[in-house]
Amino acid sequence: MQRRTALKAGMAALALALGAGPAAAQDAVKIGLVLPLTGPFASTGRQIEAAVKLYMAQNGDTVAGRKVQLIVKDDTGTADVTKRIAQELIVNDKVTVLAGFGLTPLALATAPLATQGKTPQVVMAAATSIITEASPYIVRTSFTAAQATVPLAEWAAKNDIKRVVTIVSDYGPGIDVEKAFTETFTKAGGKVENLRVPLANPDFAPFLQKVADAKPDALLAFVPSGVGAQFMRQFVERGLDKSGIRLIAEGSVTDDDLLNGVGDVALGTITSHHYSAAHDSPENKAFVEAFKKAAGFRPNFMAAGGYDGMHVIYEGLKKTNGAGGEALVNAMKGLAWTSPRGPMSIDPQTREPIQNIYIRKVERVGGELWNVEIATTPNVKDPAKAAKAN
Repeated sequence: MQRRTALKAGMAALALALGAGPAAAQDAVKIGLVLPLTGPFASTGRQIEAAVKLYMAQNGDTVAGRKVQLIVKDDTGTADVTKRIAQELIVNDKVTVLAGFGLTPLALATAPLATQGKTPQVVMAAATSIITEASPYIVRTSFTAAQATVPLAEWAAKNDIKRVVTIVSDYGPGIDVEKAFTETFTKAGGKVENLRVPLANPDFAPFLQKVADAKPDALLAFVPSGVGAQFMRQFVERGLDKSGIRLIAEGSVTDDDLLNGVGDVALGTITSHHYSAAHDSPENKAFVEAFKKAAGFRPNFMAAGGYDGMHVIYEGLKKTNGAGGEALVNAMKGLAWTSPRGPMSIDPQTREPIQNIYIRKVERVGGELWNVEIATTPNVKDPAKAAKAN
């Protein structure tokens, strides 16, 4: 009898433990961080992962009384892989938030899953304007390509540039850069010729030769983060650095992470972007110092997107007392804070960042190359969505 009673008690205890398992697992806030950690865009994943881990080291791994568990997955920069990983994270790991997304096709591949699973998707890198329209559960903490480009087109029109040839990578952000620059610059009286380079295995040489033959006042370039060094090398090989054609670019071309490796050919290049490691503020100086100490390399704009993405997640969870889903997305809308990049907020209508865009010039300071800010356009919204609203 005693053995039977003890056996029943043991089985009851086991059942209780098994029954408590899922509830205990749900006590953790799981963040599925999906990044290209191998392949041609590995620098993007490396930057974001380092920034996310720095934020957690500085702010703790508990929020709203719940433990934060980070699950990092490598999607190799391939959309089919991203989609499979995201599905596994939602179904098997039951993540509270999906985050990362180094390229537009990767973010768009995941968007339907975020909607179906009612899982917030924080886009920390990808920059095509349409991304947030693909799911009501997407919140972006990076930028849109058009947002960064319109101020550059305005600057060019005011600085004795009349004819421009554009070279962009032929995918969403590149097309957004081309369109935003062309529309803004031609309205100001300028003339533009557009060239597009395949995203996969790009060879810029024949396109740069067309630029050399056309002899415009300036070349406007956009390539994804990580490909800028190859572009700049071929720019020099074609002799364009000595041609008198000015090089202006969306800021991904002079990526802070890779800029010193590009070398002196980058000196004088004018770019526009939402973040520079040289940004002169107490918040950014502290961020750069902590990041370099933790990671061993300089942060770039991808790191800023990852760091601020974690801020949005943490602050949203505080407002929902740890709840996810639609409540968390709503809590993220309208958040405002001082980021390493400067003042920033999440537009409650579009779930896009509202932020300063800086015109920068590559200069050598203290023996290193930096994107030094020379002008600021404050509180810029995504122009594509702003145009639809008007």
